[in-house]
Order: sequence, then C-alpha cells, then structure tokens
Amino acid sequence: MVHGGVTIRVFAVAWLIAAAPIAAAQCAAITGQERAVVPGETSLAAAVAAAQPGDVLVLGPGRYGGGVVIDKPLTIEGQPGAIVDGGGKGTVIRITGPDVTVRGLTVRNSGIRQEDIDSGIFADRGGDRAVIEANRLENNEFGVSLRGAAGAVARGNVVLGRQDLRVNERGDGISVWNAAGARAEDNDVRYGRDGIRSTSSRDNVFAGNRFHQLRYAIHYMWTDGGTVSNNLSEGNDAGFVIMFSRNLTITGNVSRHDHDHGLLLNFANGARIEDNDVVDGGTECVFIYNANDNVLRRNWFEGCPIGVHFTAGSERNRFSENAFVNNQTQVMYVGTRSLDWATDGRGNYWSDNPAFDLNGTGIADMPYRPNDIVDRVVWAVPLAKLLLNSPAVQLVRWAQAEFPALTPGGIIDTAPLIRPPPRSPLALESAPP
Repeated sequence: MVHGGVTIRVFAVAWLIAAAPIAAAQCAAITGQERAVVPGETSLAAAVAAAQPGDVLVLGPGRYGGGVVIDKPLTIEGQPGAIVDGGGKGTVIRITGPDVTVRGLTVRNSGIRQEDIDSGIFADRGGDRAVIEANRLENNEFGVSLRGAAGAVARGNVVLGRQDLRVNERGDGISVWNAAGARAEDNDVRYGRDGIRSTSSRDNVFAGNRFHQLRYAIHYMWTDGGTVSNNLSEGNDAGFVIMFSRNLTITGNVSRHDHDHGLLLNFANGARIEDNDVVDGGTECVFIYNANDNVLRRNWFEGCPIGVHFTAGSERNRFSENAFVNNQTQVMYVGTRSLDWATDGRGNYWSDNPAFDLNGTGIADMPYRPNDIVDRVVWAVPLAKLLLNSPAVQLVRWAQAEFPALTPGGIIDTAPLIRPPPRSPLALESAPP
C-alpha cells in the first residue's frame, strides 16, 4: 500500500502471538519510518520482535506485560492510558540496541533486586543514544538506569520511587554508570534513594531536574567532567553530594530546606561552583572535606546553622563574591593557617559585617574575620558555650579586636563586599510566596 510516496507496511502475522492478536492494527505513514498502533492487552514483546529497525509502535490505552527487550532502533510511543507493568519481576523495559526512543508510557512494578538493577526502563550496554522521555515511572526499584549506554538521554520524566522499603533498600530515580555523555534533563524525581546517582562515568549533563523526599538529590562518585545546572533540591537529606570526582561545573542550582547539607564536597577537585543558592539547610549550607582547587563564586548561603564548614586539609580553594546571609556561624574552620577569601581584590558579602565604604568602591574599608579565638575554643570544647556571656570571654574578644596579632590562623576576607551578588534566576523563580 502506497500513500504520499511512502510505502506502508502493516504488521500482521508475526504479532499473532500468545493469544493476543492485533485485530485492530492501524497504520499511518511517516517519512522514513513505518508506524503502527498496537491495541491494549497485546503482547508488547511480540510486537517488538516483529517490528523492523526504524519502526514506530504506538501503544493504545491498556495494560502491556513487562520483561520487554528492545534490541534494535525503534520508537515506542504511548497514548494516554498506555501502561507497561512488570508484575514485580525483573526489569520492565530493557534497551540493548542503539537509537531507541521510549516516550509517553506509564512504566511500573519492576522487581526489587538491587543486585540485578531491576528498573522501570534500563538502557544497557549497546543502548547508545537511547531517548527516554515524558514517561511516568512508578514503584520501580530503579526508575531509569543508564549503564554503559553512551549518549543516552532521560528527559521530562516523572519518577516516583518506592516508599515501602527502607531507604538503603531502594534504588535511585535515575542511575548512571559508565555512560559517557549521558544526560538527565527536566525530570521530576521523588522518593526512592538518590534522585540521580552517577558512578564511574564522565561528561554527563544533569540540568533542570527537581528532587523531593530523597536521600541525596544528585550524588556523584568517581565521575569526571560534565555539568550540574539549574536543578532544584527541596526537602531531601542532602542536596548536591560530590565525591571523588574532578573538573565539574556546578552552576545555578538551588538547595532549599534540605535536612543536612545543601552542597557537600568530599575529595572533589577542580570544580567550578558558581551562582548556586543554598537556603535553610539543617546542618551546613556547604561542607568541604579534603577538596582542593575548587572555585566558589557568586553563591548565596543563607539561614544555615553553619554557612561553610571547611576542614581536613582542603587547599587552594578560592572563594569570592559569595553571600553569607544570616547563618548562625558564617564559617567554621579549625585549621591553623591563615586563608584569604578574596580573589583579584574582591571578597564576599557578610551580613554580620558592620562595615563602611567611605570611598564608594563597593569594598569595605576594613578586612573581615568571621571567626575569633572564642569560636575556636567553643569548637574544641562545646561546653565552653556556657561561658559565652561571661566577662572573661568578653575581655578576650575585646583584646583580640584591639590587638590583631592575638588572632590565630583562620579565614580572613581582605576585600569584603558591601552589597551581596544577585541571586540565581532559579532561586527567585522557585522561592515560596
């Protein structure tokens, strides 16, 4: 049959499998592809087996069984009400061939074996350039897994992880392993363990995602290069946890009301961390542990018990043009060295710095020290907090102010800003009314 110069092939005999014939198959031509509508309750595995590379299978409303393997270039599209159900066993849809697209489906009820990486949609080795978009993934151990699938994309999905298991028994919303250049964009991820976890990969892009009620929003392990941008983490245990990874660009993200850390750097080196917003973290806005050669610039840290907790041999990190706003302790640093948090003549904004700018340069006339001798004593001996209002402590603070030579090593900002930097667009857009 020919229509508009394009041959239309009607899928027929090969789909008459497992007592579920496609009696009402409908076809329409699209340039360079064959397209067929697959009625509900049909064997999806049989339809995939019968299709030719480049075909488009449109799933009508209804339930389709899981355990499907797509080993050739195909597009699977779901009409409203198309559900692929794994029945609690294994992976629901596994992609092993290149250039596969899966969009518009509800995919639910994988198995729960973490060792088998039971997933809603799994782009495995060979599934390069897979596109997984606009799906709803419910009650799966892992929502989307990209493992060895170079250049794969997970875009615009809603991922609702399991809530019936303990957190460490749950899988991640989107799991990336050894998938160079893989991308996760504009997804909404809730429950489960981590929103996105990237392990032993490189040059990934995670942008525009939203994360709620998870352990970590984004979790990096041994992943180098790539970008984390314009993501929102809200109400998770921690926001952006970067470990054993190098040369990342982390920009424009927002962490709000995360219970522990907004941003954690552990053995994270060579990162550029700019224009991020961390507000009302439960423990620290930022925790930096043995992380080196990072640039933190134009970030906004507000309303945390500690703004930045800086420890354990972290060296050659550059802080400038950040805003430290109304944190109980702006910086906690217990090292003995003196570190200048100003770069190229520009330091940071400190909401508790009663500074003047008599010459109108935007730079305060005096350096600023966020910590003093008393802070160091309290960190070393927490019970010393009982003496904070005593005359002896006030005398020590007066003496340090009058005789700066008494000040121990620590953070000094030699060019503190009078005005804070602008906040990120995402912070302004997502702020509660």
